[in-house]
Amino acid sequence: MIYLIYAIISIISGYLIKRELSPQTLAITFLIFVTVFIIDRLLFLSSRKKETLFALFIGVVFGWVLFAIYSKAFPKYSEYLVVLFLVLLPLTFLSLSIRKSEIFSPLYWIESLRERPLIGSKKILDTSVIIDGRIGDICSTGFMEGPVLIPRFVLEELQRVADSSDPLKRQRGRRGLDMVERLKSEPEVEVIITEVDFPELKGVDHKLIELAGRMNAKIITNDFNLNKLAKIQGIKVLNINELSNALRPVVLPGEAMRVFILKEGKEREQGVAYLDDGTMVVVDNARRMIGKTIEITVTSVLQTAAGKMIFGRYNE
Repeated sequence: MIYLIYAIISIISGYLIKRELSPQTLAITFLIFVTVFIIDRLLFLSSRKKETLFALFIGVVFGWVLFAIYSKAFPKYSEYLVVLFLVLLPLTFLSLSIRKSEIFSPLYWIESLRERPLIGSKKILDTSVIIDGRIGDICSTGFMEGPVLIPRFVLEELQRVADSSDPLKRQRGRRGLDMVERLKSEPEVEVIITEVDFPELKGVDHKLIELAGRMNAKIITNDFNLNKLAKIQGIKVLNINELSNALRPVVLPGEAMRVFILKEGKEREQGVAYLDDGTMVVVDNARRMIGKTIEITVTSVLQTAAGKMIFGRYNE
């Protein structure tokens, strides 16, 4: 439909050049239409089709208005003006839509006008980090700067999980919805529910990446796959698990520490304890001390992809 409208506008523009539908005028008109049609078909991604067509329409209308004005003022240069305003100007709008497609999205402008300007680094929460719950404690400390965005499609996914027939999933979903309410009541952080959506994209992860790219925002997540996919596409990601590992206390070999031996280890005479942050402590010669708090000496620290493990020895 948009191409039919553009063809009509192109014919009218060609007619304005010499006030007649001569073969030369029709050839110029046809050349304009075919050029833009081919470029639009070859260069634009299907996920941004609406924005690019909107940019094309604006470029053509704006170019036609300018051509109508300047062709009357400079009738001798009408052939050059038609190339400038009805070819180059629409192509400029198309090129701009490739680089900054969000400025041609009606939802983007509706969202911008509805909300006050956002100050600071914008961060988008995904489903996993909301259900995890630690983001609430981080926000309450005041370390989180800038607005926190929760897309409507993330809330809808939480609602689907909360309505699941699986009791475990249902509990996780309800915990996530409770966390959203807690975040909205936190005075230390500005939480915004954004209505921007991308119906043409399937999967919440792809929508989050698209939204982060358009809004120049960071994604906060615990999802390993989303983390990798977003980084591949140049989106900055903040991982709560990585933050948790970085905040664990530094323990050096030779230091003494007190731990509660919870269970026996895999090796003979080993006992296993856990720190408050969940770090596993494997203690030699502590199997008989299960159920007791003892003082041990750290022998080594092992850093793995899953976290940190501490090895120690119990000296009677």
